[in-house]
Amino acid sequence: MDNEACKKLYEAYYMRVFSYAMTLARDREQAEEITQETFCRAFAKLGSFRGESDEFTWLCAIAGNLFRDEKRRRSKTEPFPEELAAQDAGVEQAAADRDASFRIHLALHALEEPYREVFELRVFGELSFRQIGSIFAKTENWARVTYHRARLKLQERMGKQDED
Repeated sequence: MDNEACKKLYEAYYMRVFSYAMTLARDREQAEEITQETFCRAFAKLGSFRGESDEFTWLCAIAGNLFRDEKRRRSKTEPFPEELAAQDAGVEQAAADRDASFRIHLALHALEEPYREVFELRVFGELSFRQIGSIFAKTENWARVTYHRARLKLQERMGKQDED
């Protein structure tokens, strides 16, 4: 195990992996844990990295697997985090914003996999379709189609919520 290689890998990708973990977890503490564990596992397996994908994609795949494992371990009835009100908004506007944000999160939460994760990676993680495809071991075109379908499903669900 080359300590210099580990140091370079960590310095080059820490913030990007952390951003990806934040996209998945939406919780700073959990994202930090995922990021730390990602690098621990990557360092342990660095010698066996085959280079079939770029290092960032490999690290994101590890982080995604860790997140899914943790999610399975957690209770399905975890409390929803409170939305922060905008500082400048009035009470009525803040309530409307929280309601709209909550409805969007509900629709996104109800979106089945892989649509939800692909959507989150693209929108919140700002990953390219090529990178998303690599994470799922699929093609860039698959990532584009899946993202497009996810957007359509979200729009449909948001429309149904407005009708209710």
